[in-house]
Amino acid sequence: MVRENQAQKIASIRDSGVTDVTGAVMVIGGGITGMQSALDLASNGFYVYLVEASPAIGGTMAQLDKKFPTNECAM
Repeated sequence: MVRENQAQKIASIRDSGVTDVTGAVMVIGGGITGMQSALDLASNGFYVYLVEASPAIGGTMAQLDKKFPTNECAM
């Protein structure tokens, strides 16, 4: 739900005709969603600060060896 709201706000800025978006955003959490949100915001012209408590990004997904249900390698 939060992600949809973010996407709607970004889309409204993009559709408004504003071409010079400036601002900074702090994304808390370097998991899959945090990284994707940071990429989406950066591609729309925002400066992004990605904050992660652990020494590596990737969240829980980085700790998994296999993905459910297809048993694909998660690395």
